[in-house]
Formats: sequence, C-alpha cells, structure tokens
Amino acid sequence: MRLLWPLALAALLVLARAKREIPVGAIFHEDNYEAEVAFRYAIERVNMHEKHFEMTPIIKYVSPDDSFKTEKKVCELASEGVTAIFGPSSMLTSGIVSSICKTIEIPHIITHWDPEPLGGIDPELQAMTINLYPEADVLSRALRDLIVDYSWKSFTIIYDSDEGLMRLKDVLQIHGPNDNPITVRQIDDDPDYRPLLKDIASSGESHIILEVHPDKILEILRQAKEVKMLEEYQSYIITSLDAHTLDFEELKYSRSNITTLRLMDTKSFDIKNAVHDWEQGEARMKRVFRVSPEHVRTESALYNDAVKIYATAIRELDATEEITPSRLSCGSKNLRQWPFGLRIVNYMKVKTEYGITGPIIFDDNGRRTHFQLDIIELHQQEGFKKIAIWDPRGGINYTRSIDEVHLQIVESLQNKTFIVASRIGAPFLTWKEKKEGEYLEGNNRFEGYSLELIDGISKILGFQYRMEIVPDGKYGSYNKATKKWDGLVKYLLDRKADLAICDLTITYERRTAVDFTMPFMTLGISILYAKPVPQPKDLFSFLSPLSLDVWIYMATAYLGVSVLLFVLSRMAPADWENPHPCKQDEVEEVENIWNMLNALWLTMGSIMGQGCDILPKAVSTRVVAGMWWFFALIMLSSYTANLAAFLTMERMDASIESAEDLAKQSKIKYGAVLGGSTLSFFRSSNFSTYQRMWAAMESTRPSVFTKSNDEGRDRVLKGRGLYAFLMESTSLEYITERYCELTQIGGLLDSKGYGIAMPVNSPYRTAISGAVLKMQEEGKLHQLKTRWWKEMHGGGRCDEAATTSSGDSAAELGIDNVGGVFVVLAFGCFCAFVIGILEFLWNVRKVAVDEKVTPWEALKAELKFALNLSITTKPVHNTLSESESAKSSMRSKSESRRGSESVGRRSNNIRTGASLMNVDKIGFVFNNNNK
Repeated sequence: MRLLWPLALAALLVLARAKREIPVGAIFHEDNYEAEVAFRYAIERVNMHEKHFEMTPIIKYVSPDDSFKTEKKVCELASEGVTAIFGPSSMLTSGIVSSICKTIEIPHIITHWDPEPLGGIDPELQAMTINLYPEADVLSRALRDLIVDYSWKSFTIIYDSDEGLMRLKDVLQIHGPNDNPITVRQIDDDPDYRPLLKDIASSGESHIILEVHPDKILEILRQAKEVKMLEEYQSYIITSLDAHTLDFEELKYSRSNITTLRLMDTKSFDIKNAVHDWEQGEARMKRVFRVSPEHVRTESALYNDAVKIYATAIRELDATEEITPSRLSCGSKNLRQWPFGLRIVNYMKVKTEYGITGPIIFDDNGRRTHFQLDIIELHQQEGFKKIAIWDPRGGINYTRSIDEVHLQIVESLQNKTFIVASRIGAPFLTWKEKKEGEYLEGNNRFEGYSLELIDGISKILGFQYRMEIVPDGKYGSYNKATKKWDGLVKYLLDRKADLAICDLTITYERRTAVDFTMPFMTLGISILYAKPVPQPKDLFSFLSPLSLDVWIYMATAYLGVSVLLFVLSRMAPADWENPHPCKQDEVEEVENIWNMLNALWLTMGSIMGQGCDILPKAVSTRVVAGMWWFFALIMLSSYTANLAAFLTMERMDASIESAEDLAKQSKIKYGAVLGGSTLSFFRSSNFSTYQRMWAAMESTRPSVFTKSNDEGRDRVLKGRGLYAFLMESTSLEYITERYCELTQIGGLLDSKGYGIAMPVNSPYRTAISGAVLKMQEEGKLHQLKTRWWKEMHGGGRCDEAATTSSGDSAAELGIDNVGGVFVVLAFGCFCAFVIGILEFLWNVRKVAVDEKVTPWEALKAELKFALNLSITTKPVHNTLSESESAKSSMRSKSESRRGSESVGRRSNNIRTGASLMNVDKIGFVFNNNNK
C-alpha cells in the first residue's frame, strides 16, 4: 500500500498537468444570448475531448456603443490571464478590443462583418485579429455573381445604413454606362414602408435587393404583399446571412421568388450535434432553449467554429511547447506582451479547418477569404431550399438538375390561370362569327392561330388561360420622348397579363423590356404589291415584236431592193437568155425574165423564208439577192424568237421586282404599320438602301403608314400599282392566299421570329418554350399554319386558280392574240379571189375575140370547163365546139419564123407570170395560124 501512494500521487500530478486551465475571454452584448450559448457549449465539447488542458470561459457584457466600458472590460480580461478574447459583434467596440489586443499580443477573434479600411489594411494593426466572418469584398462578389447569373438588367436596392451600401460595393460596380440605371432607396425609422414600395411598383421595377437588418425583413415583405409587390414576377435577393432564421411561414405561399445566402449547411451532422449540445446544456442549467438547425444564426455558428479552430491551435502548439497563461496589465508602466499570442494567431492563419460554416481559410491579414455559401430559395412546401453552392473559385454551381427545375415549374402551373393578352388580326386572332341565337363569352369569343397555339400549350403544361385584347391594339414600341412602352409590351410591364401572344416579333429592343419563348414561327419582311395588269387584247398582237418604225423600214427596204434587182437585171448581160435553148445557132433575140413582178416575188419569197423557183444569174444581181436573203434571215429569226414572248407578256406602266427598285424610284409610294417591328427595322437599319427607304417613308405626305395590316392591304388594292406595303411574310402569305390580285415582290429582307412574350425573368419561360418545341417536333405547328393559312376563311383559293392556269401551256395564245393573222390571211384570200375573177373575165374576153364568139358563149364554155372536175388537161386552144381550128393549127407546116419566135417569147413570159401570180396559163397563148 505504501508503494501505491507515490504512484497515485504521480498520476494525480500528471492529470493536473494534462488538464491545465486555459482561460478564454469573451465580450457579448445583451442581445447575443444564442451566440453566448454557442460559445459556452463549444468550449464544453472541446473540454470533453481534450486531455491536456481545459478551456475556461470568462464572459463580460458591454453596450454596443459604449467604448469606454469596453476598454475597461478588456483590461479586466487581460488581468485575469485570458489567452484570447472573442467578440464583441459591434464594429465600434470591436475596434477598441482589437487595438488593445494588438498592444498586449493577445489573439482577438471576431465573427462579424468588418470592411476593409479606406486606406487599405495595415498588417501591423491587424496582426492579432482573426475574423471568421466572410471577407467583405469576397462576400460582395458572391452577391454580384448571383445577380449576374439571374440576368437582372435593372434592380432597386433598399438599404437602411451606410454599411449596407458598403457591403454591396461589387454589386454597384456591375452597372455599365449603357445599362439601365440602378435605383438605390434608403429607409428610415418610419415603420411604414408602403409609400416607398408603391413608388418602386410604379416605376415598373421587379427586381429588389434587400440590404436591411434582419429584424426589418419580414415587415418589409408583409407590406410589399399588401401593395401587390410580392407577385410571381417580382424577385427579391436578401443579402443578410441570417434571413434563413426568420419565420417565412406566412409568406412562403407568395408567388415571388425570394432568394438569400446561407453560410452553413443546416442538414449537416455537425450543426445537429451543436444544437443538441446547446439544448441539453441549457436544460441542465434549468433554462429553456429551443432552436432548430434550420434557424441557427450565423454568428452562433461562427462562435462554435471559432472555439474549435482556436482549441486546435492550442493543442498543436502545446504539443511542442507548453502554453501558459499570463496575467497582463493595460497600464503603460507594467505593459507586458503574452509570448504565445502571435504564434497562435500565425498558426490559425495557415491552418485549414472545417466547421459548421464549411471550409475556414484565412489570408495573411487574418480575413476569411475562402468559404462556401448556400444559395437558397423560398418554397411553398419546404421553406428555404438549397438550389446552388457558391465559392470564390468555382462561382455558382447548381445542385438541382434541369429536370427538377422543370418539374417544379410544371407543378406550380397546375390549376393556374394565365391572363393571355393579344390583339385582333387575322389569322392569329379574330372575333368568332356568331350563329343565330348563339351567345359567346370568354375564350369562345375568339378564334385563330394564337388561340389554338396557347390552347395546345395549356394542355401540355396543365394550366388554364383567359384571353384579353390589349386596348390600344398595338404590338409594343418604345417612345423615347416619354420613355414608355405601349401595346402588348406595356400590358406585360403593368402586370396586367402573364403572357402576350400574336404575330409579335422578337426584337432586341423588346427583349430589353420583356422575355420571349423560343420562336414558334420564323419569317422576314417582304413587299406586298398588286399583280401586273395585262394589256388589252389586240387582233394585231403578232405585229408587236417589231416596232412601227421597223415595219416601215422593212417595207421600204423590200420595195427598194426589188427595184434595184429589176434595174440591175436589165443592165446585166447574164440575165438576158435565149428563149429557145435548143436552137443556139438561130438565135436572133434574147429575153429577160426579171420584170418587176418577178423581182417583187423573189424578195417576197426570201423574207418569208420560202425561196423562189427563179434565180438571178448576173454577179451584181446575185450580190443584191444574197444580201437581201441575209437581211431576211436575221429579221425572220428575230421576229420568230420574240413573237410568243410579246403575245403572252403581261405588262404594266410601272413594275417593281425588289426593295432596291422601290428605293430607286419615287412614283410608287410604300409604307408599313406604324409602331411595328417592320418600321423599326427600317428606322434602325444601317444599310444604305433601307435608310433611303426610311427617309422616303418618313417624309412622304400624306402619310404612307397604316394602323394595321388590313389597312395596308386595302391601300395596295386601291393604289392600282402606285402603293406597295412592307410587311412580315407570314401575314403577306395569308393575304395573297385570299386576294389573288395581290402578290409578294422579291425575297425576304431579314430573318426573325414570332415568340410568346412574358415579364422579365418569368419562371415559366423555360416550360412554355419546351411546350412550343414539343409541338414543333410533333408537327402540330405546321398543321396549325396550314389550317389557318390555307384552309380557313377562304384560304387556298388563289392556289386553285394558279393550279388551273398552270395546266395550260406557258406560251398558249388565244384567238384574241393571233386573230390578226387570220384577218390578214382572209383579206389576202379575198383579194386573190377578186383578182382570179378578174383574170377569168379577162381570159373570157380574149377567148371571145380570138374565137370570134360572143362573150356570153365564151363565159359559158369556160365555166363549163372549170366546173368539170374530172378533166385534168386542157388544150392550148380553147374552142366552143371542138372545131377543126385546133387540129389545123397543130398540122400547119408553114408557120413564119417571126411568128414562131414571137409565140416562143410570149410563152416564156407567160410561164414566168404564172410562177408569180399562180394563175391558169390557159387562154393566154394562141396559134398565129388562127388569126
């Protein structure tokens, strides 16, 4: 037994050494009860696991603005030998503590927001201070990243202190010179925030940043709900890291998006353990303390982590050199510094620790520059729910999938009723015609493409809708003078509608005010114009390929060449021929067949492309004939090539084929819908042609602008080719399907699309765009367009007419076009008939004289012979009764030579004449023996 006592004593001495007392000081304000609880029980948990030392908390209380008392309490703590001082949370009192701790080299650990001084951080002054609260600039950068990620183009900041604006330094710097202005509004001590909120609502702002004390957050949101500033298109970002501790039960069913930041993961095992320690410890002290992990304040969590990281530093350094507390004095006479303080602070700066508030990493100045923030949103069922994580290196990383977001939005759409704004304009939306005795109300009053499109989307997503017509009937344009929008855009900005659907073009200017879904229809600007008016039908249209001057020149050339050929043939020896080629030795006379008739016949046959059975023989006459044939060939080819085109061509006094043609002329006026995207396109275009067109439209009086597409269509119809209307191709296609006298001129001047508009940052944009894409993939959008463009209300009528006309030959000519040719032919035949009668009568007269009979007998004999179709030959001598005169004429042997040559020459001339006139030679040659 005596031997055991020394061993027991030694063990007690070891235990006494192992559990050395390490005093730790803390300064709290009266309202820091939860933080004090966290501090106390964090030390208790450290002591439970620590074998070598025991931390003893020494707590003092001061007022947040009492600097004198704060200094006194710090000196008291120093005299009690504390090895570190935690707190206080006030910037004013904390600065005094930091200065004293720097002097006596005691670690000073704080857990509140502390901005960088204007002159920058002085490492000497901050040498003994460690701050676990996120560094001010890095935290400001997190807020900036969130706003940029949300694509907020404008927002209003509501703040209650100058410190608040300092916390938003990076947020204020994201505003560029061309961006919409950032509105900054400060609230005072007046608890009525409604006037301020109403002013923000009247400005149309829907994005609000709340930089106020946590105690004011709920009251501001309650009053915002009263003035309808907590609707589904308003979004709030609360900058306080303690917003998650507030009771949002009465506000979580609001339709606004409320987002805030949180420094801790409330579902972690560490925070649940800490909360359990707090509640059990207070219960042992007969005090009631209740807090859930979801509502732990940031300051409390930071005190827990601060104790943990300080205890780690003590443990690690104590392993190499025993840490002994010292009682110090603030007086200048007995001023001493604690030798271990600077070593502990430097160790904490390089040590990486993980606590309730995530990773804890300090920079050289003892500021926490690396940390992790949860981005949380207020949900109806779950309260605040984590949607993303932010850290200084990776920025924002979303923890929820796209499918989860889509499912959440779709669930929120169930049984929701959207107000859908539109405007009257076929085929997108028109008033439905009532049947007799029928009463229409609600959506049944309308019909059209837009109605069926939104109906299809509603069936996919499961929401209800109510159609409303915008009062001014306009699409939406921005007035730079009044700085206000009109039409459908204004309706959305005033929160009078959730969606706007019609032929509303997606433009850059409109995108700055509202959001759009993906395009449900693509299009471009084109020109509506009247179809060309055909020329009146003309019997002599076949003369059109050649002008009157050319016809006159051709007739003159025809007569001139014929006369020249006649003269040259009389002069050229080669064109004088022997009438009896078989009697070359007895030639006494030659003859020339080129009389005027034969010359005219040769030139006529050449120009008609038919040739002639007689040809010139002299070189000079052949040259003339050859040149005439060449001329005739060219003229005939040109005439034939252009004849069909001239007979089928539809011509107008003024025609256009493109926008360039419009810009180059001033006779045809052109315009567009006032306040529409087409007009904006020309007004803002940098292309020279479109700039000239805009200048012409703007300066024309009376105005060429219209209030609607229907008015523009009517002006084109009434303009008779003197007015063209610039409009979007989809509406143009609808009109040309029903008004066959109108057509599209040229191609598309640009490319754009129609989309469904909604307020900026609408939570339903992705879901509705997905529904539009689904309808497109299933072919339903194409079916809708075919139905309302080509089937309903007279659609396709012009296509049927075009199909009927296209069945005919492209070069088909009617009797109205070529009737003149038949007239000329009939007139020529009539003249030939008259000439034939005259020739017949002339022949009858000669027969009567030669045969010494009466003209009447000769006429009867010739008619009888002509009407006897079975006779194919005719004797040279035509007699009344087959007399012997013909036989004796043929048997005569004593014909005089002169008479024979005369008859030969006459016969040759008759052959030539017959070739020209195509008349019967019978009766023109008689035997001289009968005379």
